Amino acid sequence: MANSPQAKKRARQNEARFEVNKARRSRIRTFIRKVEEAIASGDKAVAAAALQAAQPEMMRGVTKGVLHKNTVARKMSRLAARVKALG
Repeated sequence: MANSPQAKKRARQNEARFEVNKARRSRIRTFIRKVEEAIASGDKAVAAAALQAAQPEMMRGVTKGVLHKNTVARKMSRLAARVKALG
């Protein structure tokens, strides 16, 4: 358990950041899930629109330090390839 005032404050800050980051990760996953569902439905227009909406949200996760840049790049690339492959 944190004993010094500085350690106690750091523990409080960590809890607060954890909640913010958890919400941000959840939001990103929701956007990705919408793209996945659109791909599964087979509608290319809806899937492309969902991907367009998801991309800035995913990149925001990178700038906020929630996800790694290469992880997001890989996910976006794979989603884009799947959307493009739709007939």
